[in-house]
Amino acid sequence: MNDKTKFLEDYCLEINANVYIFQPCEIKKIPLGIIPQCWYDILSREDVDKRVQGILETWKKYLSSELYNTINYLEENLLDIELFKINDKYYLLYSIKTEAGEIQYYEGGNPLDSIAETELESVWNKIPESIRIFYENIHNGFYDYASKAMGIICTKHITNFGEVEWGIINELEESLQIDLKSTFGFFNNGMGGYLAIDIINCDINSATLWFSDDQPEYNLNFWGLHHKNLRIARLHVQT
Repeated sequence: MNDKTKFLEDYCLEINANVYIFQPCEIKKIPLGIIPQCWYDILSREDVDKRVQGILETWKKYLSSELYNTINYLEENLLDIELFKINDKYYLLYSIKTEAGEIQYYEGGNPLDSIAETELESVWNKIPESIRIFYENIHNGFYDYASKAMGIICTKHITNFGEVEWGIINELEESLQIDLKSTFGFFNNGMGGYLAIDIINCDINSATLWFSDDQPEYNLNFWGLHHKNLRIARLHVQT
């Protein structure tokens, strides 16, 4: 077992999980339809730079303007891109160089993973289009592997605010401007901070920056927030 596989196993949430990192020569042996069609070609490339370039072209194809800064950061700091699986689920592993010279691993979920039987199944079409595009074409979640936070949450872990008891509600300085039952957190900083959308007032410019211990901020651009040095975006990979 190599160090990278051990790392993936050590920080995997599943007990006795079977973790496997694919070599480029193994990619095209995976049955069709398991991963996106473009992944078969991109991830089978032996040259690391070509794999990286191929994956980032996918980001550019769908959300080049919204994720402009993220893409630029990845172009400068993404060292490798690999396919791995945990049991029967497939993911991409991003090896990203940090400012400190260390390697941070980000997990990109398989966009073919279904939203069926998740909290969002019945309301998916009410979510802003660009967010749906990210989940359906780039990744079903993109976050720090070790913490399972600091990024876009996978659909099965998206938080419905109506199902959480928020102590901060009793400490709000202004009246609540979102309906908790129709609000979902799509970004999690792992420390009680969320970037959320109230799907009743569904607009990419009406996102809420929500904290479990501080006052919320309303009517913010979902993607534009990542251009700023906000507490919730302690991502080294900033959009």
